[in-house]
Amino acid sequence: MSPEKPMQKTNTIFVSKPGIEPDTMYSAPALAKKYIQYYLSASNGKGHGIHSPFVYDFVTAVLNDKRHYYAYTQVEQLRDALKADQEALEIVDMGAGSISGNTTRRTVASIVRNAAKSRKLAQLLFRVANHYGADHMLELGTSLGITTSYLALARLGGTVTTIEGAPAIAAAAARSFQALGLRNVAQLTGNFDEVLPALLPPQEAYDFVYIDGNHRKEPTLRYFQQLLPNMSGHSVMIFDDIHWSREMEEAWEEIKQHSAVMLSIDLFFLGFVFFRPGFLVKQHFTIRY
Repeated sequence: MSPEKPMQKTNTIFVSKPGIEPDTMYSAPALAKKYIQYYLSASNGKGHGIHSPFVYDFVTAVLNDKRHYYAYTQVEQLRDALKADQEALEIVDMGAGSISGNTTRRTVASIVRNAAKSRKLAQLLFRVANHYGADHMLELGTSLGITTSYLALARLGGTVTTIEGAPAIAAAAARSFQALGLRNVAQLTGNFDEVLPALLPPQEAYDFVYIDGNHRKEPTLRYFQQLLPNMSGHSVMIFDDIHWSREMEEAWEEIKQHSAVMLSIDLFFLGFVFFRPGFLVKQHFTIRY
């Protein structure tokens, strides 16, 4: 499926996330050093030496699943089309920004190159949703809809509710969903703090939550706390860029230690937490991926 390329135009985006000082992000060299340390100290990515049956299954059946799913071709065709899209977006970015630096005017192509989840990680999220039967999913941070599309295609009988703070980016994502013919995506636009509470009625559980926005400690912990009552024993909550900055690393450490979290998995760029009551002892794994 090949999505149509939108006509070139200029939009102004007001991102409704609180600010962050740029120097709180780790520099590219510092992040590279941290990645090397992670890679050298992490457990083997093939499952050797992992004694937890659940984590061994996660590694062998999800991380190392080399099958080519139907969705991969569809979404990567979309990504290629967006990479060629020179639609100009004027951005007032009040969030954590991009490691490549904030600008006031960026093309769709540059957003895809610098902000979209890589093919490797987006396809991993697809496999997680598919493997664990996640039919009720929530995403904080739609961006241009690449990861959202992967999630929607993972469970065509399920639903993905996704929130984006920037109206023009949300509109671009809507075009992506239309191009892929997706009918199981519910889009909301606005500040997470204002939109999220209405999505958390009592007794309603999300199977899969992906938090990819506002990369700061206090908001990340706040979203985690807000979402906890809507997690079940079979839910997974995934945090993006857990080593993005000192603040995000501090948030990740607090989340890991929370009494409700029975298992956490650190893949450096993504952090997974599980709430399964069958885990009698809290465990944390850092796995090479």
